[in-house]
Amino acid sequence: MEGMKLERWLTSVLFLIVATVSNAVGAFVGVNIGTDVTDLPSASNMVAILKAHQITHVRLYDANEHMLQALSKTGIEVIVGVTDEEILGIGESASVAAAWISKNVAAYMPSTNITAISVGSEVLTSVPKVAPVLVPAMNHLHKALVASNLNFRVKISTPQSMDIISRPFPPSTATFNSSWNSTIYQLLQFLQNTNSSYMLNAYPYYGYTKGDGIFPIEYALFRPLSPVKQIVDPNTLFHYNSMFEAMVDATYYAIEAFNFNNIPIVVTETGWPSFGAINEPDATEKNAETYNNNIILRVLNGSGPPSQPKIALNTYLYELFNEDKRKGPISEKNWGVFYANGSSVYPLSFSASNLRNGNSLGSFCVAKDDSDTDKLQAGLSWACGQGQANCVAIQPGRPCYYPNNVKSHASYAYNDYYQKMHNAGGTCDFDGTATTTTEDPSYGSCIYAGSANSSIGGRSSSSSAVGPGPVSPVGVGASLNLQVSTFQYLISSISVFFALMMS
Repeated sequence: MEGMKLERWLTSVLFLIVATVSNAVGAFVGVNIGTDVTDLPSASNMVAILKAHQITHVRLYDANEHMLQALSKTGIEVIVGVTDEEILGIGESASVAAAWISKNVAAYMPSTNITAISVGSEVLTSVPKVAPVLVPAMNHLHKALVASNLNFRVKISTPQSMDIISRPFPPSTATFNSSWNSTIYQLLQFLQNTNSSYMLNAYPYYGYTKGDGIFPIEYALFRPLSPVKQIVDPNTLFHYNSMFEAMVDATYYAIEAFNFNNIPIVVTETGWPSFGAINEPDATEKNAETYNNNIILRVLNGSGPPSQPKIALNTYLYELFNEDKRKGPISEKNWGVFYANGSSVYPLSFSASNLRNGNSLGSFCVAKDDSDTDKLQAGLSWACGQGQANCVAIQPGRPCYYPNNVKSHASYAYNDYYQKMHNAGGTCDFDGTATTTTEDPSYGSCIYAGSANSSIGGRSSSSSAVGPGPVSPVGVGASLNLQVSTFQYLISSISVFFALMMS
């Protein structure tokens, strides 16, 4: 008896430590793993791919035993899925829910770091007949977690599409489709009561391709918008640099319309197809590379959307592999970022620490000599604000503050933006006020990003100093990746220790 109590106590301590560590990590980008693949790699090979690319969070669409075993002692955080077909039985029977938790969650913890359960996939729009038992199923699963003493570690939610939100723009007036009011209210009440997140599938690809040209493609791909194309919510005056952020904010406002204010959103699916049919001209490898690299940079910046700037935009890319067996248009088979053999469909880094400060173009972006001062000021403001350039070095007392004029400051900000974003589609234009040069514009202790000396001097100071101005997403990502790696090893070590103690 005493041994059993000790085992339960040790398990609880482990879960508490893992939960604390996980919460400290901050913003992350994970990946969905679909399995409609002809030559699907083995579970161990898939986990090897995840490790090789420093992917720390995954979502499974089911509770595949081989994957859950392969993920054991890796520290990778796992969302397991209740399939649409399983919802009805779980919703009608608490004992079925208890058996599901016992078989698919409790049996693998703590070695496998399961942190959430996603119940179904876009149930309200894809299988509406199941909607009446959706929240009852979630309640049954939660009670089973409580009985297993897992409820404080494993959270339950259900991914929904943007289709259940009526008129998502402007975000501030977005509301859920009234035909789902009862179910949505029950869902939000459950999420609040259990301290769980709202799971959102947000696809700017569809928002753009089905938008009849209302929004420019730059808005969908996180590319800079010219001053005349800025997307602004007329009610809040919030500027939206991307459709993705507007979608997330629309969901926050829709939740708020039900008088719920403390439910964070995690984006369980987003991405862009790399290939499509002739009638799918926007499904290209270049667009997919641009979107996915840009969203990784945006998420690892650590900030939230305009209405919730302090809540990170934690996101799972759709998806790990191209699922060639999926039905539907050609684009449906080409959302993956890797081929089944582990090679990349296009260059992509899940860790901002891999985006070096080195100058891969051999060029710099600087302000033109004859540029209009007002346009330069507008470009400078955009680069340091919406463009997320690191502008600390041009603040008073910093290495690049002098000469204190708009052209010099704009050159530094333009270049910082350009060096970070050119691989993901960022350009050196800024409404005609910028141009590229192969001559290094660094001077004295003011070192420009991309300079051969960028590891010292002004660049180094700006990256580490605490001061006004946005912080470089690359700096944030590097720190985040170090945290993730350290925490993963800590979690794995703790898991092994307790496993030995309990054996």
